[in-house]
Amino acid sequence: MRRISTDKIADNLYKMILKAETRLTPDAISALKSAKIKEKNKLSSFALKVMLDNSKIAAKTRLPVCQDTGMAVVMLEIGQEVYLTGRPIKEAINDAVKRAYGDGFFRKSVCDPITRANTGDNTPAVIYEEIVEGKNVTISFLPKGFGSENMSKIYMLNPSDGVDGIIEKIVETVKVAGGRPCPPVYVGVGIGGTFDRCAFLAKKALTRPIGTFSERDDIKGIEKIALDKINELYIGAGGFGGKTTAVGVSCIAEPTHIAGLPVAVNVQCHASRFIKKTI
Repeated sequence: MRRISTDKIADNLYKMILKAETRLTPDAISALKSAKIKEKNKLSSFALKVMLDNSKIAAKTRLPVCQDTGMAVVMLEIGQEVYLTGRPIKEAINDAVKRAYGDGFFRKSVCDPITRANTGDNTPAVIYEEIVEGKNVTISFLPKGFGSENMSKIYMLNPSDGVDGIIEKIVETVKVAGGRPCPPVYVGVGIGGTFDRCAFLAKKALTRPIGTFSERDDIKGIEKIALDKINELYIGAGGFGGKTTAVGVSCIAEPTHIAGLPVAVNVQCHASRFIKKTI
């Protein structure tokens, strides 16, 4: 059994947040560069240039990549041979979020859903915990802006809708969103489970590097076909029209009930910010 203090987790998360908010992931930068090389639409090409220039300035000056520094989504994979010590993990994580958003001068965007009163420190974070094998804790931080989050959808399809139905809903979600989620987007898709589980899977799918595909051939096929169809929409970067509306589609599938086919589509904007660390 390995002992890990929740304060150690919080201290690592604090540093991760400060870094993630000011840098696009390397795979996101690579995807934007690739999109710009093949883009013929002048407005869309200009938009991609601005996105890339912005990412450079943000990293150099340590300023947020986007003014929407998002709602903090924290995913923990806790080894079953780990014994957490110290204060409750939820308290430690929210303290790290509070400190990082304050010290980084990041916008505080979390509020009560009814009164709309701002909590003032961007807490509470959205926290997911999974028990896995081993003696380590893996921390994933994904700040989720709501320009893209608001475009996300959950569909409770009939089993008979099958693969074609899944692809149709993925493409439909991006089509309806248009230029509002600041494309080119990265699309996370959860397939299976229950109403709530497929939504988590879609969020988790966004943690996979852009440009990679599922190890399952059938899921890989869904990803590739959906990506091609999305880019045929010609929404383009910034919604100006162009070849690249999405830089990737990432799917995670899990078993579901014989009577259902839940599908969740979680849209991420071009400012793909994500960081992961194992301690």
